[in-house]
Amino acid sequence: MIPLALDPKHLQLAIAGNGALALRRLLALRRAGAEAVLVFADAPEPELAAQAGEFLRPFLPDAAALAELHLLWITDLPEHIAAGLAQATRQARVLVNVEDVPSGCDFHSVAEVRRGDLLITVSTNGAAPGLARGVRRGLEACFGPEWDARVEEIAALRHGWRAEGLSMPEISRRIEALMAERCWLSCPKPQ
Repeated sequence: MIPLALDPKHLQLAIAGNGALALRRLLALRRAGAEAVLVFADAPEPELAAQAGEFLRPFLPDAAALAELHLLWITDLPEHIAAGLAQATRQARVLVNVEDVPSGCDFHSVAEVRRGDLLITVSTNGAAPGLARGVRRGLEACFGPEWDARVEEIAALRHGWRAEGLSMPEISRRIEALMAERCWLSCPKPQ
């Protein structure tokens, strides 16, 4: 797998599914900054339909709809329908993830810790999602809510140092020194 961080403002993301897993994926994508996620659902549960709002498409995507997408998550669909839709998605040259079917995935969603602009991810290449969740919980203890303010502080310092004309290696050195001085990477022991 190749780790990437994608800016959802530049991508058309979509979900195909009808139930709780589709809703969970929609809410996760929104937390990541994706606002216009299309939801293709031929029999959506009420909460999914309500959350999808104007982005609900009351059908599964056909070739024309797939051609407009960049990434598609497939969940909550019968196996034979998901497999056919995944094949059609690949034929449209769109990346696809069939939830809980590693062999059906061009990409895997990662376990994540978000603290403002800080994003820490964990992946097991789809082999052990439960392990990734457990590691994520450990990282949440190490990287608490205070990291949101730390990122903002370092961003402001970096901006000022760049305006002063400092080199990138010097800026990096200063950031590392500040982190060491403040012991920011001292994690509490797991319980």
